[in-house]
Amino acid sequence: MQSPSPTGVTVALALAARIIPTMTVTIRVPTTLRTLTAGKSEVEVEPGTVKSVFDALEAQHPGFAERLLDDDGNLRRFVNIFVSDDDVRFMDGLNTEVPDGETVSIVPAVAGG
Repeated sequence: MQSPSPTGVTVALALAARIIPTMTVTIRVPTTLRTLTAGKSEVEVEPGTVKSVFDALEAQHPGFAERLLDDDGNLRRFVNIFVSDDDVRFMDGLNTEVPDGETVSIVPAVAGG
């Protein structure tokens, strides 16, 4: 028995999936937090502000919010967040826009002496 030929709609959807790229932001996860991502070093979410990117990360991998944000919802003192190579503390903080295709890096501060 032959399988039915694809309809015009099916073909159009398949072509659109190849032509229209998915809008994503890549979050780089440090080794110390990879237990939350089952070992993944990178997670992809939809673009938006740093806050909305973190909300999406928390939805996919619960536990990030308490490690990145304090009780008031502000970035913890010993966590550095970069959009591309720019520290969000010198931009708009959690309201910093993260465009499609960009990378957000979570970098725990290192102290020592």
